[in-house]
Amino acid sequence: MIETKSLTCVACPKGCEVTVEYEGDEIIDIKGNACPQGQDYAKEEIVAPTRILPTTIRIKNGALSLCPVKTTKQIPLENMFKAMQIIGDKEIEAPVKMGDVLIENILDTGADIVATRDMPEEI
Repeated sequence: MIETKSLTCVACPKGCEVTVEYEGDEIIDIKGNACPQGQDYAKEEIVAPTRILPTTIRIKNGALSLCPVKTTKQIPLENMFKAMQIIGDKEIEAPVKMGDVLIENILDTGADIVATRDMPEEI
């Protein structure tokens, strides 16, 4: 069964409205992209969507109770829930520096979970 999906491309600043016709994982047609990046983005979004995961992690003895974190690269969308469970079960110890790796290679995706701000010890 042929399906059609409209996407707003985020591959470049233009934000093209791209329309994809596909059947399962087979791309039939892509329209509306102003650059080749839009075509690549649309294919990936249909066949194997990925995202950067920004969230927070609990921190012990920190100035705040949560520290903002993110993945170092995009991970498969299908792994988001399991990654959030792993992060939610973890508690780190202050102090933390921005860029510190808090969880290595989450779910064997090649992406690390890193701090996105410094978190000093509580005063």
